[in-house]
Amino acid sequence: MGRRARSFWLKLLFGVCRLVWRHPKPFLLLLMLGAGDYAYELKIARPNLLYQGAPQASRHVTSWFRIFRNHGFILGYSDLRGNPLWVEYRLSPVSDNTQSLKRPSRFSTDWRGINRVSHNSYQNSGYDRGHLAPNYAISHLYGKSGQADSFLMTNISPQKPNLNQKLWQRLEEVEINYFAKTFGKVWVITGPVFTGSTERLNSDWLVEIPDAFYKIYLTESTPVAKPLALAFLVPQTVTGKEPLTQFVTTIDTIEAQTGLDFIADLEDATESVLEASNDTQAWHLQSVSRLPSRY
Repeated sequence: MGRRARSFWLKLLFGVCRLVWRHPKPFLLLLMLGAGDYAYELKIARPNLLYQGAPQASRHVTSWFRIFRNHGFILGYSDLRGNPLWVEYRLSPVSDNTQSLKRPSRFSTDWRGINRVSHNSYQNSGYDRGHLAPNYAISHLYGKSGQADSFLMTNISPQKPNLNQKLWQRLEEVEINYFAKTFGKVWVITGPVFTGSTERLNSDWLVEIPDAFYKIYLTESTPVAKPLALAFLVPQTVTGKEPLTQFVTTIDTIEAQTGLDFIADLEDATESVLEASNDTQAWHLQSVSRLPSRY
């Protein structure tokens, strides 16, 4: 750092200290408001959007993320990979008279993202802009603000068309039209999986291309029922017509491939049972496994 730069920063620091010394009450008020806002974020706002705590990252830099809270969903975003590593949202049945909102024509750059991934980042890439918090469910449950947040690029991952428009769309339809109606409330955690060599969009090298995607469905315990889990691991190479049962896996498997630890706040014995479960019967998956896509 040069002499002029050091002099500038020293003068700025001295000026701030003098301002605080002369006007301590406004400074203390701002400090208290900031601390209160941070406490609200950590203790109330984020927990309301999470089931048994936020996913925990391993020590490897590729699994690090920053948490962004949105209307109706929350996510952990990797600026290094240009992808959300996990997105979590809560589903409940959609009322039959809920009005559908017009779909936005473009996706928006999220001001919180350091890498500034934009709508045009995917242009002519051969990959769709794949929603992780889905437009249909979020817009119907959380309104226009939720829909706008679902079109932020921090909620988007590169998906091949057969995955995004067919099999992924089928999963999104099953979760809102069947799982939510069956259980009343369902938690969803979803995100990309990176397993092979690093490949990035030819249209924007800031965005890494996932090899697969996961979805985890969880129900809460009730006085008459234990919590349930159902997990899927879907590769990019699907045709889109495969039965959903073909991609059932366990949370343990997803954790091993992502470096993330899910539902870490849950009591250990219950967590172990849920993370090892691949039982589909309680979810009646067989009856909806071969529903056709809309596209």
